[in-house]
Amino acid sequence: MKIYLVGGAIRDQMLGLPVKERDWVVVGGTIEDMLKLGYKQVGKEFPVFLHPKTGEEYALARMERKTKPGYQGFVFDTSPQVTLTEDLLRRDLTINAMAQTAEGELIDPYHGKQDLERKILRHVSPAFAEDPVRILRVGRLLARYAHLNFHIAPETMTLMQHMVTSGEVNALVAERVWKELERALGEKNPEKFFEVLAECGALTILFPDLAIDSIGMKTLVVVTQMTHHPVIRFAVLFHAVPDAKKSILSFTKTYRIPNDYKELASLTALNYEKALHAQTLSADELLKLLSSLDIFRRETRFKQFLIACQAIAQTHAIPFDSTWLMTSAQIAKSVDVQTLIAQGFYDLQLATKLKEERSKKIAEWLNDLL
Repeated sequence: MKIYLVGGAIRDQMLGLPVKERDWVVVGGTIEDMLKLGYKQVGKEFPVFLHPKTGEEYALARMERKTKPGYQGFVFDTSPQVTLTEDLLRRDLTINAMAQTAEGELIDPYHGKQDLERKILRHVSPAFAEDPVRILRVGRLLARYAHLNFHIAPETMTLMQHMVTSGEVNALVAERVWKELERALGEKNPEKFFEVLAECGALTILFPDLAIDSIGMKTLVVVTQMTHHPVIRFAVLFHAVPDAKKSILSFTKTYRIPNDYKELASLTALNYEKALHAQTLSADELLKLLSSLDIFRRETRFKQFLIACQAIAQTHAIPFDSTWLMTSAQIAKSVDVQTLIAQGFYDLQLATKLKEERSKKIAEWLNDLL
């Protein structure tokens, strides 16, 4: 039984980038061998094990055969006879199909090092076309490495285009699409992810409400210079889509997106225009805006909303003072609820009085600014 370091750890190590996680492949081993050594088995599709001390993933070398459309349409051979070269052949890109021995010797049967030096994302074999998730991974990797001048090999893009026209992309599982999209949103150039999907023809199938030349995509480029937070990046991407409320609801339902993404995207789409012109609002109008943003309970989300608005304003070339809006929120929150309760207000009377006092405070502040 032999164990090799594989995949992204080698790739990033060669690029001089931090290695975030390490994956290992076990050649010549069996499930029984791994369990005897204290590894914990995880995964249902093929045997993957967690190291008893480091928690890193160790997978038995495997070959796979396509049996039906989609990500899950495979059968696996994980017998001890599967070689390292056969295991590496099933991987997506040449730069991910390298292995390293415990002594540091590089095993590179598909010229991944050469492609890494030439900044090329190239598929290892025609088997790439059997897994539609790989289209999303290529897009995500370009989003990560575009600043290093990486590009997609023409033959790989052609293969991806054939995958789309053959209908393979239609078999993608919602959870996998969202996982890759969420990770892409956190990369250095997330817009590249969508550009790749557009070039191969998958964008209109997976994300029909998004367009490469849209104001949302332009704002995504702007906001990446302000924050790494994928929730905020997602919000600006959807802020100006047609019928935004319906579109966001449909998108989040289709891909089962977490509530924090849906909430901020919806709030941004529905309120960014008023926020950008907040200084023209009356005290009552400003309080209504702040209340709709739920500043009294969701301060963190409000701060995220302000960053999104800052990016939108910059894209639209509109002046926007987020500090001014934050101050107005602090003024509204300065009204002491307990004091009103002590004065005998409760239930509907308390809500009415609280709204009245907050509006009064804001009006006084606005007058002081004149």
